[in-house]
Amino acid sequence: MTIRVVVADDQVMIRDGLATLLTAAGDVEVVGQAGNGREAVDLARSLAPDVIVMDVRMPVLDGIAATAEILGEDPGENPPKVLVLTTFDLDEYVYDALSAGASGFLLKDAPGADLLAAVRIVARGDALLAPSITRRLIGDFARRRKRDLPGGDVTELTPREREVLGLIARGLSNAEIAAELFLAEQTIKTHVGHILTKLNLRDRTQAVVFAYQRGLVS
Repeated sequence: MTIRVVVADDQVMIRDGLATLLTAAGDVEVVGQAGNGREAVDLARSLAPDVIVMDVRMPVLDGIAATAEILGEDPGENPPKVLVLTTFDLDEYVYDALSAGASGFLLKDAPGADLLAAVRIVARGDALLAPSITRRLIGDFARRRKRDLPGGDVTELTPREREVLGLIARGLSNAEIAAELFLAEQTIKTHVGHILTKLNLRDRTQAVVFAYQRGLVS
């Protein structure tokens, strides 16, 4: 499957560099580039990409506001996944990105291989990007912003589903969870679907936040 990507960054050299890197991967097609958040929103609606690589600080409309608009009340049947580019000293933007519905985060000084891996991960919806900084940010976000977070009643989950949720929160993919629990990967996919449905969560990112908020992981 070819992953269709829009790159949004107000710096032309960075935008072109990201596009070149992604296109060279073979399984990624950069279908559009945006120089500001408003352009990113327009391209998301007209091109229906699988992933948007979204910078935070952009003119006209910043990346967080653009993410919120793209993934708002009526995002469509298959909304794009948003991968937010951030820096270590901009934690508050990551909190806002989580609220807006971002699926993953990447430090702007990360190696190119990490960017490719991140795009592939969020495209398939298989696992939240979970380097130590992301886990720390999510845990802190969950403690500071409890009232803003979605989620249902954890008692709705079976013991096995709670166990799977805890492993999702640790950043494990479906394949890794299957290996950990000695179960088939398809069984794990079924459990994940049940978890999201029972807890009224949109995706794995919200599931991770929910797990930290409810104290299921620390």
